[in-house]
Amino acid sequence: MNKKSKSKKDFGSIVFSFFTKLACFLTFFVLLYLIFHIISNGIRHINLDLFAWNYTTENVSMMSSIITTLILVFLAILISGPLGVFTGFYLVEYANKGSKLVDLIRLSAETLSAIPSIIYGLFGMLFFVNRLNFSYSILSGVLTVAIMILPLIIRSTEEALLSVDQDLRNGSFALGAGKLRTIFKVVLPTAMPGIVAGIILAIGRIVGETAALLYTLGSTTKMPNSIFSSGRTLALHMYVLSNEGFHVNQAYATGVILLVLVIILNQLSVYLSNKLTGVKK
Repeated sequence: MNKKSKSKKDFGSIVFSFFTKLACFLTFFVLLYLIFHIISNGIRHINLDLFAWNYTTENVSMMSSIITTLILVFLAILISGPLGVFTGFYLVEYANKGSKLVDLIRLSAETLSAIPSIIYGLFGMLFFVNRLNFSYSILSGVLTVAIMILPLIIRSTEEALLSVDQDLRNGSFALGAGKLRTIFKVVLPTAMPGIVAGIILAIGRIVGETAALLYTLGSTTKMPNSIFSSGRTLALHMYVLSNEGFHVNQAYATGVILLVLVIILNQLSVYLSNKLTGVKK
C-alpha cells in the first residue's frame, strides 16, 4: 500500500469516526433533552389526586390508565412473546436452510414490521371490534398490539440466535448433548440478552402506542373489571389530556409516570431473564 492510498484511508476513517461520534452525541442529546423537558414540566404537577381510584373531571386520575397499561402489556407479551421466540428458534435451529417457508415467514415479518400502527388499528377495529363483536375492549387492544409486536420479537430472536457462534453448538454436540439440551443450556443463555432486548422494545412499543389502541381499546376512564372492558392506556390518557387543552400540566405529569413505568418494566424484564438463565448480577 503506497503512502497516498494510506493517507486517503486514514482520512476516510477520521471522517467516519467523526460522523459516528456526532450521531451518538445528537442521539443522547435529544434523549436527555426530552427526558429533562418532560420531568421538569411534569414532576411539579404530580399529586395524590392523579392516583385517585375513580376518575373525575377535577382530578383527571391516571390510576385506571396505569392498570389498563399493565394488563395490556402483560397479556400482549404473554401471547406474542412465546410465539415470537419459538418462531425465531424454528427459523434458525430447525428449519431447512433456503426453505421457501422460511423465506415466506421472514418476508411476512419484515412486511408486517413496516406497516404503520394506524393500519393495525383499522384492522383491529374491523376484525376484532366489529366482525368478532369484541367491541372496544382490552381484548381487542391486546390482540391488535400482539399482532403488531410479533414481527419485532421474531426478528430480534432470530438475530440473537444467529449471533451465537456455531462452534458453541458443535462443541456441545461433540460432548454428547442433544439438540434440545444444546438449545437450552448453550444457545439460549448466550442469545438471551438479544431476545430480552427485543421484548423490551416490544414493551416500549405497546406502552407508547396510541393510534392502534384508539380504534380498538377505546378511551373510557372507567376502571377495567374484565378483558371486555374498554379503557385507556397512559399514552392514550396523555394524548387525550393534551388534545383537550384543559389539563396540559397533568399530561406532563402523566408523561413522567409513563417514563418511570417503562424503566420499571424494562428492569423487570432483565431481572426475569437473568433468573431464567441463571445469570447473577
